[in-house]
Amino acid sequence: MITEQIIERILGSIVPVVVIVLIGYVYGRWRQPKMDTVNQLNMELFVPLLIFSVLASKSVDILDYLPLAIGATVIVLGSGILTWPLCKLTGINSKTFVPPMMFTNTGNLALPLVLLAFGEAALPAAIVVFIVEMVLHFTLGFYILDRHAKVLNRISIPTIIATFAGLLVGLTQTQLPEIALIPLDMLGEIVIPLMLFALGIRMQDVTTNDLGIGVAAAIWCPLTGLVIAYALQPFLGLDPMQWSVFLVFAALPPAVLNYMVAERYNQEPTRVASIVLIGNLGAIAWMPLALALAPPF
Repeated sequence: MITEQIIERILGSIVPVVVIVLIGYVYGRWRQPKMDTVNQLNMELFVPLLIFSVLASKSVDILDYLPLAIGATVIVLGSGILTWPLCKLTGINSKTFVPPMMFTNTGNLALPLVLLAFGEAALPAAIVVFIVEMVLHFTLGFYILDRHAKVLNRISIPTIIATFAGLLVGLTQTQLPEIALIPLDMLGEIVIPLMLFALGIRMQDVTTNDLGIGVAAAIWCPLTGLVIAYALQPFLGLDPMQWSVFLVFAALPPAVLNYMVAERYNQEPTRVASIVLIGNLGAIAWMPLALALAPPF
């Protein structure tokens, strides 16, 4: 039963996300900005700082999120296992279709959505899922496209360093001076609205090319994620807050990073772009469903 609280949660989180994406889309149509520098800043500076500041927080015990990390890993791997035979049956190139079904938009979409829907208390859980996703994408995702790919590269190194540094500070209970954490927190907070704005700009590239495979991906990706999530529910024992974040993660569309990686390895980047962008448009339907399924806490 959809209560007034659930409706308020959906509207309070979805509407700001859609508005910022639309602003990015309109600005992108107007100015056609080059986003290379912005994306580089996000991946090399702002995202690592956000990860470090959250993991290094005194209030975060990373071990509390171990079942969530295991569940996120199973969803990523399970989505790939379920998608691979589908590619064989349909004749779709598995290197084109499988990675976007495995690696979803835990950055641009999930971080702001979780923050708006569940508050700052849920942000560490979202960061843990984001780290799991990124590590698997930087390792297994690159390996799927190129067995000789380097795990440590320009995109992955800052995130990996920030993750290990944040874990070290958090696990050793090292107390950093607040005067040092404040500027790191402020720079990390840039990530969330900037990611949504950048996503809106990328939406201008949506075309009808490969519309069929894009629509199929928009349905298949969240569907497999949610099926696996509910199959895992009895074994993970997640509290209501972590289960809510887990449901949002399970229903996410393909990550924009899939297109960047496909372009780098020349793996049908135009088709992957359609899969990613149409899939993210489909999130307009899937995200309210995930929020409606999330329990109150």
